Amino acid sequence: MPGLSLPESDEYASSVCPQAKPLAPSRHRVLDEELAWLFAAKAYKLEAYKAFGGAIQIPTESYDDMRPVGEDSRWDIFGELHQYLEETFPRVFGRLNVTKVNTYGIVLHWQGSNETALPVLMTAHQDVVPVDPATFEDWSNPPYSGIYDGTWIWGRGSCDDKSDLVASLQAIDALLEKGFEPHRTFVWAFGFDEESSGTQGAGHLAPYLENRYGRNGFALLLDEGGETYGDVYGGDVLFAFPALSEKGYLDVQIEVTAPGGHSSVPPRHTAIGMLAAMIVELEEHPYEPALTRQSSAYNSTQCAAAYAPEYPTRLRELARAAVHSDAALAELKDALLSTFPEYDALLRTTQAVDLIEGGVKVNALPERAAAVVNHRIVEDSSVLEVQTRITGLLRPLAARFNLTMSAFGRSVLAEETGAAGHLDVSVAFGYKLDPSPVTPTGPEDSYQIFVGTLKGAIEDSERNGGRAVVVVPQIEKGNTDTSRYWNLTRSIVRYSHVREGDRYNGFHTVNEGAQLLQALLK
Repeated sequence: MPGLSLPESDEYASSVCPQAKPLAPSRHRVLDEELAWLFAAKAYKLEAYKAFGGAIQIPTESYDDMRPVGEDSRWDIFGELHQYLEETFPRVFGRLNVTKVNTYGIVLHWQGSNETALPVLMTAHQDVVPVDPATFEDWSNPPYSGIYDGTWIWGRGSCDDKSDLVASLQAIDALLEKGFEPHRTFVWAFGFDEESSGTQGAGHLAPYLENRYGRNGFALLLDEGGETYGDVYGGDVLFAFPALSEKGYLDVQIEVTAPGGHSSVPPRHTAIGMLAAMIVELEEHPYEPALTRQSSAYNSTQCAAAYAPEYPTRLRELARAAVHSDAALAELKDALLSTFPEYDALLRTTQAVDLIEGGVKVNALPERAAAVVNHRIVEDSSVLEVQTRITGLLRPLAARFNLTMSAFGRSVLAEETGAAGHLDVSVAFGYKLDPSPVTPTGPEDSYQIFVGTLKGAIEDSERNGGRAVVVVPQIEKGNTDTSRYWNLTRSIVRYSHVREGDRYNGFHTVNEGAQLLQALLK
């Protein structure tokens, strides 16, 4: 039922949140109908569930401390997954051009008839977050069971990200079976360490793809991410939330070293005590939230205000006024924070003290204490801005404790006679990332094809119930493999097509489960 009407059609709505028209197959209309019948068949569904469950049963865990491929046997399990996928989808691996990158990265190339059109790149990852053995008994089914109970399929990877991996292969296989030949070339790239560093998977796939297809060689990249779609604002309108940018990333290590000794004759402040004061200083000075007219949070707020049937009246009024009024914009920011707690992470750079260590024995003064603070950097900030701010907050404490100080490779407080120790602030694990570029959304950009296709697919679904669809671009709070692919295209969309309520317990936790009708046949 493409073309369903939206509740707002005034000039305000079309200016703050323009919506592409739904797209439906025309040249391949018959094929579309045949696929719909195929996907609805009970026998097909059961085979799809079996294929998905089998992939879940292979525990392709990736760990933060894994050495390069060829130097760490924990990578070997990915060879088992490859064998399984090749045996389960022989048509895909037999008909498409297949390349293995760094042993376990998979690239599938489906050549189109139009060699001048830029190809489309679709990505997913093969690895999963390790399951903590201490939680095994908390799972209602074993974490790598892949059990299908008639509604849900259970196991690590059912939501993140073997659903996207297997769904891609199911779709390719179905199209091949029907004799489909694409007009445009399609490429799939499957990394294998997205949940850890990304260096071995996407870190090798990115230069391979750039070398083969060229810088900005793809019309569009579609990866996992975004939020589920559904009637989040009530009424008869469904909202879908693809992410067109990602927050930046920075882990900061704060390390205090001090002379040791017997704990019966302690200094006024031990290394652990000084570190504790620094952590308190950081947590007492969180980053300030900000709402700008250029931000993804502002854009998604305006879309909700324009189209959501049950959006709070006061927020709707403030959003309209904020288009031209700075005072209304400031008031809108405060109202969003008080109404929707999740905006707290959207409007600011977040900081979280996640790791801490220090001391080896109760009667020995600690000679070293360290903590790692994770930062997710809002889109109008930068790694440099975060580094400068942390240095400024901790410098007075270093002086107060009579510590010398270095920060991010430069001396901040020079060594003096009688110094009580040293404070070093550095990038932990050697990785930092500025906020990503934002995907362009102009009327001629590839994003509009994605939006029209997404709206057409949802509106045509039996689960839709005759409701209109609004597509709302937003920012991804975490990071995906796309952080390695910025050179491949300006048009990067992070979106997994999952209906609200079709994930049982979310990501990276016990009882991960997906409702299969949505997880596979999307």
